[in-house]
Amino acid sequence: MGTPELISPRSARVGAARRLVRRNFRGKERRFLAEGPQAVREAVAHSDGDVPTLVELFATPEAAARHEEIVSRARETGALVHLASEATMGDISQTVSPQGLIGVCRFLDRPFEEIVRARPRLVAVLAHVRDPGNAGTVLRCADAAGAEAVVLTDASVDLYNPKAVRASVGSLFHLPVAVGVPVEQVVRELGGAGVRLLAADGAGESDLDEELDAGGMAGPTAWVFGNEAWGLPEETRALADAAVRVPVYGKAESLNLATAAAVCLYASARAQRAAGGCRSVTSA
Repeated sequence: MGTPELISPRSARVGAARRLVRRNFRGKERRFLAEGPQAVREAVAHSDGDVPTLVELFATPEAAARHEEIVSRARETGALVHLASEATMGDISQTVSPQGLIGVCRFLDRPFEEIVRARPRLVAVLAHVRDPGNAGTVLRCADAAGAEAVVLTDASVDLYNPKAVRASVGSLFHLPVAVGVPVEQVVRELGGAGVRLLAADGAGESDLDEELDAGGMAGPTAWVFGNEAWGLPEETRALADAAVRVPVYGKAESLNLATAAAVCLYASARAQRAAGGCRSVTSA
């Protein structure tokens, strides 16, 4: 067999993909990049009805051979598949060590009203979260805890920032996400749908143990998580039904955002799945 033909680094396709590292181009094209085998595998498996999420796939020859099932499935869904040199992939990628697969995907976010109509029982709300790595990690935690939706308010980071996509480790493709929603609308409409709003706050008037003991977390719940450095603004805390802190039993000053989100979301998941008392969320 001959050497496979590689796409030119000066190709318009390469240029279009490269531009998607910038937010304004992502918004204009409603496309984003998913890097690495796990993210691309999830993208290939995802669709919006009959419309595949993956539009294009760039792969080095080595990665295409190593992940033949991903490349074959991408072709089956109608995605354009391009073989590219490592240098070309490095030009598109935002990582120090590209993993040989980069997908161009359609935006995934859903209208917030659609999420409300689904009557979710567990929701993660990111209000004023600016770090893309934290946003992606909280999304991953929400997915793992069985949350039914994630909402990013209009003051939060771009969901499709490459760092956020990587940090989600594929969870971005697993659950509905709404973006750009004013926090007042989130509180009003989720509250109107019977969802209790809990603000995660290190200075909250009650702690997580007290909420669990009181039995108030078994019903539909939305956790509101704030900025990494300064938490939630007072006006946002005031909108919630309660401000709840994660108890710290040791000498640590506090928990970081993603860790606190994981603790809160799993506490809700455990309470909601309890039958005659709390049991493991991993139980059948």
